[in-house]
Amino acid sequence: MSTLLLTSIFLSVALILMPQEINAARAFYVFGDSLVDSGNNNYLVTTARADSPPYGIDYPTGRATGRFSNGLNLPDIISEQIGSEPTLPILSPELTGEKLLIGANFASAGIGILDDTGVQFLNILRIGRQFELFQEYQERVSEIIGSDKTQELVNGALVLMTLGGNDFVNNYFLPFSSRRSQSSLEEFSQLLISEYKKILARLYELGARRVMVTGTGPLGCVPAELASSGSVNGECAPEAQQAAAIYNPLLAQMLQGLNSEIGSDVFVGANAFSTNSDFINNPQRFGFVTSKVACCGQGAYNGRGVCTPLSSLCPDRNAYAFWDPFHPTEKATRLIVQQIMTGSVEYMNPMNLSTIMALDSRI
Repeated sequence: MSTLLLTSIFLSVALILMPQEINAARAFYVFGDSLVDSGNNNYLVTTARADSPPYGIDYPTGRATGRFSNGLNLPDIISEQIGSEPTLPILSPELTGEKLLIGANFASAGIGILDDTGVQFLNILRIGRQFELFQEYQERVSEIIGSDKTQELVNGALVLMTLGGNDFVNNYFLPFSSRRSQSSLEEFSQLLISEYKKILARLYELGARRVMVTGTGPLGCVPAELASSGSVNGECAPEAQQAAAIYNPLLAQMLQGLNSEIGSDVFVGANAFSTNSDFINNPQRFGFVTSKVACCGQGAYNGRGVCTPLSSLCPDRNAYAFWDPFHPTEKATRLIVQQIMTGSVEYMNPMNLSTIMALDSRI
């Protein structure tokens, strides 16, 4: 067969496949807190920010972007795994035109399920505001591709929702917390779940049809909690651990109930507790030197205050599971995404992201 004929066949096949490739592109929407904020808080008057060094020290540009990480964060790595460009923050002036079709990140550091969570951070995008911006986003997209195609884009999108941790660490467990004086840990967890159910039902109303919902990690094991609880040998803070142990099963139960009501597996639970516990309990197995001490911080376990240019900074981020007092390093986040992609039902219920992508590609 001649080279010319082979080239001709290749071009014909490429032309046939190209429209399908374009149609197969899937939007990705991100809602939640600092674990998934890619820079929205840079545009707000708030103390919850990550826009100065050493944040971003291992990011491709080497600059702080507003991600609470030394490099890429959870949404970045999920985008990478599904072959998509990273989503831009909804407040970014760069999010225009065709970039809108890739999706958008609505997350804002400091927020929780409850509106009184994170009040100390001043101006942040609470979840109700994130949803308002999602509606505005859909109107902007409609101007480009029309309302029918916009609905298809949103219905076919992958959505990540990460909430809940701040309701404990930046609300219930704060000194002089009114929530704590009013309710037990069990009662507070039940309140969070009932409010979260309303939030997820609203997200469904706004068009989301495939939503990954992360539970809380082992809250008592983050360096900030080790420091504040006075942990002597690196043992996790018992009350914060108890909070996660109460809250996460309730969340899993609520997600199953919502799916039953809808009659479809819209909500997929990501077990952040188990995923994080794997490398926290056995750091050496995953190539870490420590899962107790943060790479960037000060005081015991580098768990006091926030990560700043004046903080103690580790030379090798890959040796640490935690980047700052609350957030994992990029390396640890990659381990989390690995379980999101291919983990068993213990980690991703009722299915992992690889299964979701395979199933949805047939629709």
